[in-house]
Amino acid sequence: MIDGEFSTEPDEALLSRLALIDERPLGDRAAAFRQLHDELRNQLEATDGDTGRSA
Repeated sequence: MIDGEFSTEPDEALLSRLALIDERPLGDRAAAFRQLHDELRNQLEATDGDTGRSA
């Protein structure tokens, strides 16, 4: 994948991480999902202003 392109293929690392989080007790799951959400939001906000929308 070229920098700045988005893949429609599932990210195996993310899917694995989600599966591991889903196996945790509810309280731990909530904290782990919140952390993952924050990481993904930071990645999106760090882009060069590309919203992923095409004209």
